[in-house]
Amino acid sequence: MAPRSIWKGAISFGLVTIPVKLFTATEEKDLRFRQVHAADEGRIKYKRVCEVCGEEVSFGEIAKGYELPDGRMVILDGEDFEQIPLPTTKAVEVVKFVPAEQIDPTYFAKTYFLGADGPGTKPYVLLRDALEKTGQWALVKVALRQKEALAVIRPVDGVLRMHTMLWPDEVRNGEFATPPAEVTVSEAEVTMATSFIDALAGDFEPENYSDAYRAALEKVIEAKLSGMPVAEEATDERSQAEVVDLVAALRASVEAAKQRRASKAEDDSEDSASKAG
Repeated sequence: MAPRSIWKGAISFGLVTIPVKLFTATEEKDLRFRQVHAADEGRIKYKRVCEVCGEEVSFGEIAKGYELPDGRMVILDGEDFEQIPLPTTKAVEVVKFVPAEQIDPTYFAKTYFLGADGPGTKPYVLLRDALEKTGQWALVKVALRQKEALAVIRPVDGVLRMHTMLWPDEVRNGEFATPPAEVTVSEAEVTMATSFIDALAGDFEPENYSDAYRAALEKVIEAKLSGMPVAEEATDERSQAEVVDLVAALRASVEAAKQRRASKAEDDSEDSASKAG
């Protein structure tokens, strides 16, 4: 069963209009906890209290205020927001087409699936196939929840995905994290590092990864419910000492990676042989 769309609009692709539906592409799986009174399990509730008069304020009395650096408060009401033009409210306007490698993933904010809506199927497929053939992504402007955003549209497994993006002034300059120029590494160290990378190189298979912490936390909750004690995990007692000889450490990492890969290949071979038998 397909999820409910959260937005309907149209992509302006030159003179072609593509009616589309928008669906959220991700969902968080974190376990959510409520704040409760430990003595009787009652939920903790918070009151909205004005810091000036001390009175509790109903939701209908709450306004949006923007505080200036000097402490002055500017209050905006519904009419103020209505006066702000949002020309892309129901349109996804293609600004230009850009090479995929030019988009830094740091700019990505949220991912959505775009689905064709009614007569939009044919032009949807046209845009999808054209993007796949050229290797370009569509840079667009779109307004969602009364906020205008840059976004890119790209084809993935036959579906157009739209990634809303941060504005340039929302991405911090990371120069402060750059290591000092006087810190260098030797050619031998780089060679061993690349050997380690080669030893662990492979395809990205997301289905092989899972949230171990969440799984362990779910076991704790299950144990609490059943009254069973929770088994303690073995503690990793490997030394945390600083590694000085990078070449030696990387060489050991390469060998360990090769052994793991060889062991996995042997296990896969044995599994295949047992299935064939």
